[in-house]
Amino acid sequence: MDFFDVVKNRRSVRSFEPNPVPETLLKVILEAAQWAPSAGNRQARDFVIVKNPETKRRLCEAAFGQGFIEEAPVDVVVCANEKRSAAVYGSRGKNLYCVLDAAASVQNILLAAHALGLSTCWVGAYSDEEVAKALDLPEYVKPIAIIPIGYPDEKPEPPERIEARAITHRERYKASEGSRSGF
Repeated sequence: MDFFDVVKNRRSVRSFEPNPVPETLLKVILEAAQWAPSAGNRQARDFVIVKNPETKRRLCEAAFGQGFIEEAPVDVVVCANEKRSAAVYGSRGKNLYCVLDAAASVQNILLAAHALGLSTCWVGAYSDEEVAKALDLPEYVKPIAIIPIGYPDEKPEPPERIEARAITHRERYKASEGSRSGF
């Protein structure tokens, strides 16, 4: 599949078929996640794979009842490892770089899954504390995203997008609404 097709055709899916995700595909997805860029190559992210129904139920509850988290065959919880980044970058590593490392991995997971015929949804609405409890995360590992993965049971329409030129600025930010300073 062409990279630009993958980027443009990926959708957030919230309804999944019950078919399991093969371990071979999950391995490819996680490898893509690990190849995401990271600050200073600290790779300050960790992945928790969740298939256990009880743990998925707890994640669903932590995510304010978003049932598709429990419905998906597998959930990947992407976490920022503050300690790994802070060891080199101090507070900036702890508060920002590890989050960026994790977010870059999230994007790779979404795109890799789509390229393999699977669907995902980037879930960011949840109680950090409840997710941490459900997964026994150490205090220096923070959940950044819950990503349900499975075969889609729906085909969402493409969302509207702001034109790139409307949000692109050259040399300086031009604050006027509707500025066309980009392309």
